[in-house]
Amino acid sequence: MNLEEFKNKTILLFGKSRAFEAEEFHDQLALHNITLAQEYSDEVAAVVEGRMMSPYEQNRSDELYEQKGVRALSIDVLEKALAQEIDADTLLMSLKLSHDKARLKSFLQNSMIDDAVFLKLLSMYSWGGEDFFENDDNRDVSAALIVRFYKNIERNHNVQYATTGLYHLVLQTQNIALLEAIAILEPLQKHREIMSALLTHEKVSRAILKRFLKLGDAALNEAMAHNPHLDKSIAKELIKNTSFAQIIAKNIMLDDELFALLFAHSELLASNETLSEDMQKKLLALPNKKVHIALAGNRGIDATTLCALLAFDDVEINRYIFANSACSQELLHKAYEDEKNFIALASNSATPQTILKELFELADEEVLCELAKNENTPVELLYQLQLESRFERAVKTNAAFAKHIQSQNIGWLV
Repeated sequence: MNLEEFKNKTILLFGKSRAFEAEEFHDQLALHNITLAQEYSDEVAAVVEGRMMSPYEQNRSDELYEQKGVRALSIDVLEKALAQEIDADTLLMSLKLSHDKARLKSFLQNSMIDDAVFLKLLSMYSWGGEDFFENDDNRDVSAALIVRFYKNIERNHNVQYATTGLYHLVLQTQNIALLEAIAILEPLQKHREIMSALLTHEKVSRAILKRFLKLGDAALNEAMAHNPHLDKSIAKELIKNTSFAQIIAKNIMLDDELFALLFAHSELLASNETLSEDMQKKLLALPNKKVHIALAGNRGIDATTLCALLAFDDVEINRYIFANSACSQELLHKAYEDEKNFIALASNSATPQTILKELFELADEEVLCELAKNENTPVELLYQLQLESRFERAVKTNAAFAKHIQSQNIGWLV
């Protein structure tokens, strides 16, 4: 819809505006020199069907459309057009100068304005030192934030009225601007779980990390350390603390500089799945069995490194190798020839189902326990295992079995 075609013309509204408050609706129309009529006349260029139309208004609208040939518009179409024409800078300056909190809140609840304008307006909102849902205004603004950005909100009724809604919003979004906006919300400081989710997010910016690093909060710094995508400059600051360095060694995406800085934590570094082949060789050369075991269980292990570990012919190291889903099918079939590898194979999600079925027939308790936890175990075997109290809990916490149950829309067997 082009608002220019209604400039200097008159429209008639039946019912009420939806996204805009009544006064704001009038003001926005006035900005485009559009007059709002109280009743129909020959000057009316269009009839707008708003919300909460009375039966009389609905009948009158239908009558005008059929008899007079007057153009009919949906209130949503008109308000969307009005919202698209809003000059963000002018609006922000107006709200800043007027300190009109009610008008600001009205715009924040307006679903027609675009996300960029919404986030700018959100940064202007004053929470009054209270929590997200501690008073009516804060509750309405928090709900507007969640409803706007939460995925599949229609399937999660009432999530907009709980702080868990904000927590899950952070977890699910890939919107960097949204993360930036949430990071500066005043009530955030009351919710460490949301802050932690923010700091471990793969899209979190260096600016946000620096802002929180300056707080000197050990728990928040620890949360940052768990972020695999941690900015290198932030990582280098955290590495100065041994505890954080140990966490970072296991998680961060490595480059040669970080590898060198973290080499003192080789046992933890060996479990990092982003190790390059050259990095693995350097760790393999260390006379440290714990390093070798960590490498054996590393799902990012290189085939050359794996062969070198097998050459040690160490039972404990081999157990970690054959439990590693990075193993080739050929190697797993070969491992199946030796019964001392059965437990490891039963736990490996890469083990072929034909082998898993044969392991099930052995009826060995340790093997069955691993099969109950293995997401690749055939579902018909999991059904049998969950009937035994020894394995029931393992099956019920098996993600693949839970997904199967949900897909079939059935409850747990008891």
